[in-house]
Amino acid sequence: MELLQDTHVWFLISFLAFVAIAWKFGKNAVLAMLDGRIEDIRKEIETAESLRIESQEMLAQYQRKHKDAVQHADEIISNAQKQANEIKKKAEADLVETMARREKQLQERLKRMEQSAIEDIRQYAANLSVTATAELIAQSLDKKANENLVDVSIKDISARLQ
Repeated sequence: MELLQDTHVWFLISFLAFVAIAWKFGKNAVLAMLDGRIEDIRKEIETAESLRIESQEMLAQYQRKHKDAVQHADEIISNAQKQANEIKKKAEADLVETMARREKQLQERLKRMEQSAIEDIRQYAANLSVTATAELIAQSLDKKANENLVDVSIKDISARLQ
């Protein structure tokens, strides 16, 4: 009986009774609470998994868009280079054509200048020869020869008129 008077024994008995009653009546509540918590954790895991899958899909989609954008940019650059080459070729062809046209114009101008110079020289030579001839004739002819020449010219003209 001394054992029943010890407070530690009663404390142990009451604790075990409390645990047995709590187990009997609280077991279902604790298990339901744990099951609810497990279900909440499972839903969070499923949500996290679906978010991970969705983020991977979005990543793949953005990677495809990035790849398409890079290809499009490459196409734009390629087209720009082709257009630049075409413009360069056209400019070079225009330059060659312009140079040929200007060269032809210069040749024509030089030819006209040459012809003008030749004409000026001819005219100067003609004037010079007329002046020289007039001086020679004036020196070689005296007054009497001049009168004879005039008479011969008049006879020649009258013979032609008849």
